[in-house]
Amino acid sequence: MSDTVDQSRLYPRVTSFRFRRGTLTPGQRRNWETLWPALGRDLRIHPEPGGRVAEPPLHTDRWFGRSAPLILEIGSGTGISTAAMAGAEPQFDVIAVEVYQPGLAQLVGLVDRGGLTNVRMIRGDAVIVLDELIEPQSLQAIRVFFPDPWPKARHHKRRLLQSGTLATMAERLADGGVLHIATDHADYTEWIRELLDAQDTTRTHLVPLTGDSPVSLARPTTKFEGRAATEGRVVTEFVYTRAEGDQ
Repeated sequence: MSDTVDQSRLYPRVTSFRFRRGTLTPGQRRNWETLWPALGRDLRIHPEPGGRVAEPPLHTDRWFGRSAPLILEIGSGTGISTAAMAGAEPQFDVIAVEVYQPGLAQLVGLVDRGGLTNVRMIRGDAVIVLDELIEPQSLQAIRVFFPDPWPKARHHKRRLLQSGTLATMAERLADGGVLHIATDHADYTEWIRELLDAQDTTRTHLVPLTGDSPVSLARPTTKFEGRAATEGRVVTEFVYTRAEGDQ
């Protein structure tokens, strides 16, 4: 392992956080009240670590009403990319994980207006979702677009992407499955690159994708990304695949 890798990323991520609150518009409130019970699921608000009760199992066939390859999107924001990509790939089922209620409420509306039947949402910590709700080798893809960079050094332990979560993501991918990460934060870019370079591929089986992808890699440009470009921030993408067999 490179000596340049920040040692904080070798330890479990601090997963305690507060839900970001925001005001729902009247339309979003109506969507939330009428559509969220069928399309969404709230994780339990757990007590302190050590006192948690595991989440109930996630039965995707029952939730979606069919059996289809599954994509997990972590940090769906306002859902623009989620809805667009799900609409372009109806053969896949998509689970979007987010903590920001107004963003999820907007996505609920996009799903409803677009007549999308292949999107479901979970409100809560993605680490709990990965650890407790997703079966090993059950995902065709994991998308992590513009995760919170937690730029201050003392907050780096709160970053989603750590060696432990990277290994868990690899375990949840099926052989040939894709991990697609995008960030516009320069320091987080180097953090992610060093994590991927330092990983034990005999355990994760994650290698750069060099051939065709089983899922679309084309992300729509959101207002957030457009603002980043205007401000001179470069978007870096990492696309890896879980290779079959030992590496």
